[in-house]
Amino acid sequence: MSRGYSKGRRFVSQLNRPSSDFDICGSCLLSLRRRYATASAAATSSLEPTPIAQHTPPVATAAAPDQAYQIKAGVVLSRPPILTRDLHPFEKAFYLYQRRLNERLALPFTRYFYYQKDTPADIDWKKKIKERLTAARDIGVYNAYGKEGWNDELLVGAKESEPEAQVEALLKDAEVEAEDEGPVKKAKVEKPMPRATEADTSGDTRSLNRLMARTLYLVVKGSEGGWGFPSGVLMGKESLQRGAERLLVQAAGVNMNTWIVGHAPVGHHNLKYPQPQVEEESKIQRKGEKTFFMKARIMGGQANLKDNKLGLADFKWLAKEELEKEVHPHYWNSVKNMLVER
Repeated sequence: MSRGYSKGRRFVSQLNRPSSDFDICGSCLLSLRRRYATASAAATSSLEPTPIAQHTPPVATAAAPDQAYQIKAGVVLSRPPILTRDLHPFEKAFYLYQRRLNERLALPFTRYFYYQKDTPADIDWKKKIKERLTAARDIGVYNAYGKEGWNDELLVGAKESEPEAQVEALLKDAEVEAEDEGPVKKAKVEKPMPRATEADTSGDTRSLNRLMARTLYLVVKGSEGGWGFPSGVLMGKESLQRGAERLLVQAAGVNMNTWIVGHAPVGHHNLKYPQPQVEEESKIQRKGEKTFFMKARIMGGQANLKDNKLGLADFKWLAKEELEKEVHPHYWNSVKNMLVER
């Protein structure tokens, strides 16, 4: 760039010499002087150094370390329902009405197709049909082909719609009179097991054989007397799932066959300390605890706190409404949406 600048200056100096040195007219010489003067000015401006913009980086101020929370893993261990749920009174009455309606619409029962005339089974059938007036055994006294056949509905809460009454009617119909040389005897019929167990009657909250139609949750009593789900501090880079598996073994023993459902927590609970607690090893101020709960199922076995390493004193298997009465209100607000109604 400096070489072109010097050539332009020499050329302009030659143009400024007297006109007698050139064989050119005055008007052309004036035009050349103006053109090369403009070019020289442009070359001079391009050679001027460009100012360098100086950037001052922002000064980062050192922030004070934040107070950290203690991260813990919790386990919501549940036993799913084993029996179907109890029916609503309206459902009971509606289902019995459906069976009576089917009795009205179905063809009459052909007795001689199933029973030979004047046989013991035929005699027993004729005796029982006089009592219930219908071929169906569990819809009460009802004649689908009589004048009152249209009256097949029941009021809510009627005895005939109760499952217990229907079971008793089926058991009574299954009894067969055995005629021997002695007096007439009825053959015994094995009855089904009741829906309420001995644990329900005695109120044993440690037993898994209670509330068979409900979901039960394992809650433990800590060393300080509070009730809650099993929980503990994660070790190192341990994941929530691995921590939940370890905590179940440490809290309730190895006599349970359990399964951790998924890798993501189903909820969490925050506990803030009244005053930050300083850890001796890491010198970190703990502001509180954050417990993330993992969902788990029990498929066999029972909890045993004999050799637990968490200082637990007792355990219970409770339904949702029972658990609300045992835990702290703040704890309940955090966990209630993780639990199912049934």
